[in-house]
Amino acid sequence: MDPLSIAIIIFCIFEGLNIIILYFYPHANVGNGLGVFQDFDDAQESESSNLFISYLINWVAGVKLIFVLLLVAILIAGTEATKVWAIITMIISVSTYFWKLHPIIAKLDAMGKITPAGYSKVLRSTIVIFLTIFILALIIHFFL
Repeated sequence: MDPLSIAIIIFCIFEGLNIIILYFYPHANVGNGLGVFQDFDDAQESESSNLFISYLINWVAGVKLIFVLLLVAILIAGTEATKVWAIITMIISVSTYFWKLHPIIAKLDAMGKITPAGYSKVLRSTIVIFLTIFILALIIHFFL
């Protein structure tokens, strides 16, 4: 199997697990579960806040599901060039985590609003690992 397909499959598996967490176990302390955020429980006290948070959680899960299913379609029917562009697109889109999301979660972590403490560093490392896998897949594809 080619390195591009392997990288896409790895990403789809992990994102698939995150989708399951968001849809069925949003209170979890792993993956994309919101249980790591101390303010998540506070938001559950108000019905309107709870509905708003539930809407956002399910919206994110739905967007992730669209993304994963598009990648599965690329795996099944995509050409080599399509897979290359899918990996490049994944690198760009996953990298946006560092633009808006990481500064927020790092600040919440520093404020003691994330349990376990240091979760933002673990998440940052996880994102870096995914980016490394994607970049290595491209390098292997083009140069080895």
